[in-house]
Amino acid sequence: MTQTLEYQSNAIVELLGVLPADRDAEWLKDSLQQAIMVEIATIGPYASALWSIKDPNEAVAKAIREIIFDEMTHMGLVCNMLTTIGGTPVLADPKVVPKYEHVLPGGVRPDLVVFLEGLSRDSVEMFSEIERPEHPVAQFDVPATIGAFYTAIEEAFEAQQHLIGGDRQIEFSLDNHGQGNRIVPLDTIEKVRAAIGIIKEQGEGTSASPENPFPGKPGELAHFYVFREMFRGKKLIKVSENPVVWDFKGDDVPLPPAFPMGRVPEGGWADGGPNAPAPAVQQVLGAFNLHFSAMLRGLQAAWRTGDPDPLFTAIGHMGKMRTEARKLVQLELPDGSGKTYGPEFLYVEE
Repeated sequence: MTQTLEYQSNAIVELLGVLPADRDAEWLKDSLQQAIMVEIATIGPYASALWSIKDPNEAVAKAIREIIFDEMTHMGLVCNMLTTIGGTPVLADPKVVPKYEHVLPGGVRPDLVVFLEGLSRDSVEMFSEIERPEHPVAQFDVPATIGAFYTAIEEAFEAQQHLIGGDRQIEFSLDNHGQGNRIVPLDTIEKVRAAIGIIKEQGEGTSASPENPFPGKPGELAHFYVFREMFRGKKLIKVSENPVVWDFKGDDVPLPPAFPMGRVPEGGWADGGPNAPAPAVQQVLGAFNLHFSAMLRGLQAAWRTGDPDPLFTAIGHMGKMRTEARKLVQLELPDGSGKTYGPEFLYVEE
């Protein structure tokens, strides 16, 4: 029915085009695989911006880091949704690994090109577009959103609760990053319903408020509004109680000093013409790609077996990815632009 295992496909659009009455078990499995691919696609751009920031303890860096942990939690919850109905997540396969610069997988938000670059107004604007709500507190005209796709997934679960079997469920807590940051077994419709609520509202807020209902700290905003604050350079505050109105009229939110990581060419730096890497740079790029690929294999192994131990291996590789990325963003491109290299997030077969 769909090209589920192709990142560059129109699968989500096709899935949303299926009539609700025809959204069977295979539809749900296909949709959850696509949702996993969408969640993974956000991590590379967000992490590139984070690793380019010179002071990792700066407020904007901390905010982006918390969002990345939220996205990792979301990915884990969707993996649990897929395995609880008998499916098997595919993460470590060149056909499903994110492509940059490119639109999101499945044809969702076809107007939005996702790229790898250091922290800049362009990159944080792109991040906010990824997280743009289905029903924002301010009016926008947008095509089908990620939130709308999750709504369709929730409706399919409600109609087919009998599929929930509790198979290969991983439990892993990231509670120190927020109230909703816990990957939990999803063996009832109530738990599935709650997990989808967390995924949608951490990213989008609610139709009534931009605040994250599952914050790491009081008053924390949903991802979309955090990134809009960075883009607008102002805190979003409530300026009226009756009617309730929010506006970017709070304290300044300056972007912190960052290494000027250039935009990664499609296919990686080797396709970058004058910026094709010298052997010493290629060694660092290669090391990053190896750790990225091993991380995906570790995550995939955990949900294929139901054994959480490979998650710890994956976390180890995440730390090594950060180390190599911090080296890359300090290596100047040879084209004289003053920009630097950055991670490519290319999958390497084992």
